[in-house]
Amino acid sequence: MPTRAPADRPDPSGRWGSLFTPPHNPFRARVARALFTNAVRGLPVRVVYADGGRAGAGGPGSPVMRVERPAAFFHRLGVDAKIGFGESYMAGDWTSTALVELLTEFAARMSTLIPPRLQAFRRWVDRRQPAAEVNTVENARSNIQRHYDLSNDLFATFLDETMTYSSAWFAPGSTDLRDGQLRKIDGVLDYARVGVDTHVLEIGTGWGALAIRAAQRGARVTTLTLSAEQKALAEQRIAEAGVADRVQVVLRDYREAQGSYDAVVSVEMIEAVGERFWPAYFGTVDRVLRPGGRFGLQAITMPHDRMLATRDSYTWIHKYIFPGGIIPSNESIEQTVSRHTRMKVHAFRDFGLDYAETLRQWRIRFLDRWHDVAELGFDQTFRRMWEFYLAYCEAGFRSGYLNVRQLSIGR
Repeated sequence: MPTRAPADRPDPSGRWGSLFTPPHNPFRARVARALFTNAVRGLPVRVVYADGGRAGAGGPGSPVMRVERPAAFFHRLGVDAKIGFGESYMAGDWTSTALVELLTEFAARMSTLIPPRLQAFRRWVDRRQPAAEVNTVENARSNIQRHYDLSNDLFATFLDETMTYSSAWFAPGSTDLRDGQLRKIDGVLDYARVGVDTHVLEIGTGWGALAIRAAQRGARVTTLTLSAEQKALAEQRIAEAGVADRVQVVLRDYREAQGSYDAVVSVEMIEAVGERFWPAYFGTVDRVLRPGGRFGLQAITMPHDRMLATRDSYTWIHKYIFPGGIIPSNESIEQTVSRHTRMKVHAFRDFGLDYAETLRQWRIRFLDRWHDVAELGFDQTFRRMWEFYLAYCEAGFRSGYLNVRQLSIGR
C-alpha cells in the first residue's frame, strides 16, 4: 500500500517506480511541444509556463494550466502522450486550480486535438496493452484486485452510505447522492423485471447495495465478484440489512457462472471485460437467462468512432486505475448482442450528466476527507492520481465525450 512521503523525497518507498524520473527524448519532446501548442491555440484555456511563456486562446476567467516543469512535461508527452499527460500531473509537472474545467475543454475536442493527417501514425506510437492485463480468466482477478482491493475504507471516504461505485440517476431537481443511487438501482432492477421470488444473478457485486435492494423486493440473489475485500464487506452489509438468507456472494468469474435465472443484472462491470471478451460476457447472460427473463445492464459508453480509433491504445487509465478495460459504444453493445446471442435490446435510457454530478460529489468528498485517506497510508502522489482520475472522468461526461446507459435486454 502507498505510504506518505516527505515533500523533499516524493517516493522513498519506491512505490511509484520511475514516475519521478522523466524520460528523455529531445526530438519527441520538441514534436510534443509543437503539437501541444497547436492543440491549445484554439482552446478557451490559458497555459502559463514557469518561465513566463503563455499559450491558449482563453481570456480572463478561463481555466489556467500552470506548467511548472516544462522540460519534464514535454518529454513525458513526447514519449507517450496518453500516459504522460496524467503522469505529469501526478508528478507535479503541471497544476490547475480549475482542473475539471480545464480537462472538460480538452475532452470536448478530443477527436481533433491531434491533426487528422497525424492521427494515421497512431499505430506506430501508441503502446499496446500488456499481455498480463488481458482479461483472461487467469488475469481478471488480479486486474480487479489492483483497483477494488485498495481498501474498503478508502472507498468509504467518498461514496455515499449505500457504498455504490457507479453513476447515480437523479430525480429531476435533486442532487441527493443516496437517493440518486437507489433510484439508479431500482431503474436497472425494473429493466430486469426483478420482483418477489425472482432468482437474480448479479455480475459484479460491488459492496452489495444492489443485491440488498433486490432481496428487499423479495428476490433471491446470487452475486459474483472477483474482489475478496468487496466480498467480505458485502456479506457484512447484507447481514446487517437482514437479507443474508436471500443473498449468496460468490467469488467467481462471470464466465464460470452456474445455474439458470429469471433475471441478470450488471452495473458498470462491462467496462472491465475487454472487447475480446464481450461475446463471452453476453453469451454467459444468454446461457443462464431463463426464457422470458431480462438482463438489466448499466454501461459507460463512448462514441463508436472514438472507440474504434482508440480500442488498441494503452492509456493512463489502464496503467493506473482500470487495467484491462475498454469502454464500449452503444453500437458495439447492440452488435455483440445481435451477433453472439439470441437476445436483443428492448429499452434504454441515457443519463450522462448525472454521472458528471456523481463524480463531482465523489471528488469533493475525496479531497475534503483527504486527512482520513492519508491516515490509511496513502501518499500525496496517490492523492494527485485520484484527483486527476475523478476530474478526468467528470470532464468526459460533462463534455459529452462519455455517456452512461441503462438497457433492458432479453429474447
